Amino acid sequence: MSEEGKVETEAQAFVYMVRCEGGQLYTGWTNDPASRLHAHKTGKGAKCTRALGAKQFAYLERCADKSDAMRREATLKKLSKAEKEALCTAWREKNLPRLSVATKADAGDILDIYNWYVLNHTATFQITPSTLEEYEAWVENTLKVAPLLLARDADGKLLGYACAHRWHEREAYDWAMESTIYCAQDARGLGIGDVLYNALLELLEKMGYWNVYALVADPNPASERFHEKLGFTCVGRTPHTAYKNGWLGLSTWWLALRKGNDKPKPVHKLTEEEVLAVLRKYGNL
Repeated sequence: MSEEGKVETEAQAFVYMVRCEGGQLYTGWTNDPASRLHAHKTGKGAKCTRALGAKQFAYLERCADKSDAMRREATLKKLSKAEKEALCTAWREKNLPRLSVATKADAGDILDIYNWYVLNHTATFQITPSTLEEYEAWVENTLKVAPLLLARDADGKLLGYACAHRWHEREAYDWAMESTIYCAQDARGLGIGDVLYNALLELLEKMGYWNVYALVADPNPASERFHEKLGFTCVGRTPHTAYKNGWLGLSTWWLALRKGNDKPKPVHKLTEEEVLAVLRKYGNL
């Protein structure tokens, strides 16, 4: 299946399967996985994904060139549903990201991801790129309140990061955190966000936090669906909040890690082994 309106190059080609909202698998080929997935998720891809809705890649395989990718696509389409699911399961297990807690030395890699969004996206309202010195300090300050999680591939490339910081500084807010997550532009749609966010939320719950908030630029339907899937509820919207390539609103999302009216126990740090035990559940170490 070709990509309308895109310049095809022989330099790279991929065959893929996209998981649809109802669990179905759509098979195709592309020379730009991130752009193709975005097209599927925004209703600009194939008729099938426009009708069924697309979630994320369930399988992605690099091929030698366009011809090879098209042949591989034809082969995959002949497989039974069970055979396709087995292939997806094996791919997911093989490509589980390597999770770790960041250190100051990781600031440069984190900054590369964040500054891409500063310059190219409205996920952050920041306009001027941050410096390495600023982000080295940011990493150290972030680690004082909660783990800063990294996801890397087998070659060590940073795929994304997730962290949390205080919702407000006054003492009565000690049990409320604001979450942040960013994935590398070419790693979106691979399930990295799910892995990072679920690990982060479990760690925050174990530390004794009660509430997690997320601020989402409005409109951002993909991020809203992502937070809804994780159990967040939209608790407010403000229009014309910021101007970045046009006026943007802001939506506030809330997730209760605990319920009830009991007096909360003090938040506590986790041991290294407690953190590693959670990371092992969601990825490789």
